[in-house]
Amino acid sequence: MKGKVIGDILVIKEDVENPERLLETPGVNRIVKLGRISGLKREPNIEVIVGEGTETIHRENKCYFKLDVSRIMWSKGNTTERKRMSMIADEGETIVDMFAGIGYFSIPLAVHSKPAKIYSIEINPVSYGYLCENVHLNKVEGIVEPILGNCREIATRGVADRVLMGYIGNTNEYLDVAIDLLKEGGTIHYHESVPDKLKFIRPVERIKEAAEAADREVAEVINQRIIKPYSPGVYHVVVDVKIK
Repeated sequence: MKGKVIGDILVIKEDVENPERLLETPGVNRIVKLGRISGLKREPNIEVIVGEGTETIHRENKCYFKLDVSRIMWSKGNTTERKRMSMIADEGETIVDMFAGIGYFSIPLAVHSKPAKIYSIEINPVSYGYLCENVHLNKVEGIVEPILGNCREIATRGVADRVLMGYIGNTNEYLDVAIDLLKEGGTIHYHESVPDKLKFIRPVERIKEAAEAADREVAEVINQRIIKPYSPGVYHVVVDVKIK
């Protein structure tokens, strides 16, 4: 049976006979069926098959993430990237997470690296609520500062050694904000969904264009990698770029 375990909940996409037998999966106490994902907030349509409730605490890479699977997306395909990012910061850095969600990247960074400060910005009040809970759950209150709002409206110029753009959609429309946030020599981690033929071309071109528009320039393309397939012929990629 294909599915993913989030906390103690098994999420399946297809109908099954005798779903109770799936409770034999280690750690699983509840089962839900995932339907369509809709709306600007990408909220999943969830049907509870076995058990009660859809809120859980998921453990990954020695971090804890509280979430409601009926209201919050959790991508297993991003696990490797979350682990990579958890160790990427240098000691004492100031980091801005422009699309923090429930703390997908902010929490691992705070737990495993030694940044001075992470400003975690989230526009969705539901995700922001869980972000605040996860900051407390992981005991990183002294490092992570959750901020509710639109990153375009509340970002502070020249504050960041590193900017996280861990969202795919219209992410490129916020590159001007990311570059404005960066100190000279800072790094952007930019995510985008890209057609196969352009996967290592378009993201860097967009960053260069945004840098030039701000009278700055790309100093180095540090890394380009595929995170996972996004749809047929389209990939979710991340590019790490240093900006002068």
